[in-house]
Amino acid sequence: MTTTKIPSLGSRPHAFVPVLDAANRIILGKAHEVRLAAACLLAGGHLLIEDLPGLGKTTLAHTLARLLGLQFARIQFTADLLPADITGVSVFDRSSAGFRFVPGPVFAQLVLADEINRATPKTQSALLEAMEEGQVTCEGETRPLPSPFFVIATQNPTHQIGTFPLPESQLDRFLMRIEIGYPSRDAERELLAAGGRRTASEALTPLLAPADLPALQAEIAGLHAAPALIDYVQALVEASRNTPAFRHGLSPRAGLALLAAARAWAWLAGRDLVLPDDVQAVFPAVARHRLHSDQGGGPATASDIDALLAAVAIP
Repeated sequence: MTTTKIPSLGSRPHAFVPVLDAANRIILGKAHEVRLAAACLLAGGHLLIEDLPGLGKTTLAHTLARLLGLQFARIQFTADLLPADITGVSVFDRSSAGFRFVPGPVFAQLVLADEINRATPKTQSALLEAMEEGQVTCEGETRPLPSPFFVIATQNPTHQIGTFPLPESQLDRFLMRIEIGYPSRDAERELLAAGGRRTASEALTPLLAPADLPALQAEIAGLHAAPALIDYVQALVEASRNTPAFRHGLSPRAGLALLAAARAWAWLAGRDLVLPDDVQAVFPAVARHRLHSDQGGGPATASDIDALLAAVAIP
């Protein structure tokens, strides 16, 4: 299978090209979704992947963790999972005759919150502080999480049995929400012939070190966004608040997330400035889980998002 090459940044080979090429050899036929996931992490955000079981959500998280050399932990969310199962708990240490804190799985650099909407809202909320502040307060003491720190959560469709919808405050902590979808015929044929991608994913070796990510993120944050581009982002945010199709519009935090994601997308395209095309490319992934239809209150539809983009003039 031929993977999509990302242009180099000037004459210097782009640091992320090998990462995306390797990821696309595991997640077949989903170059756009892989690139969105990479842009999300490079922008310093957390990622929500919603789709049917068996489409590669967990494999994508494993793949990114291995390629970026990140300490990985998986939390399987179930109805009986407790907040302490995520954050950790103090246990009595007989040798010291005192209590010792045992960190939970959230103390990893990349945390896979698998099927997050199968846990109760109380347990879901155990991730709020971690995702927003990069720390965990447990038993009156605040403990910092590793750096870098990312959460990739998978979510089953909310119509399935045994799911608890994520509240808006939880959804807003995810910079992006993406869907993977069914593979193309050619990609699925290759997958069937190879017998899956689990072995290939486990054989991956790191192509970047965790210490490289802060420098890349700083470079991305410094990409130039012209005043007209910022005006465009603001116009999209304001239009979402004035569109009758939505129950409520995007928040200022969503506007910041949109600009950060657009910078990461431009950087992956090998450019040192952000274009309106970059904003449009990431807008559905950044905005859709934050917007709810005025009819019934469900998530905004793809057609609603397309109509919003079409209604705002490009500078």
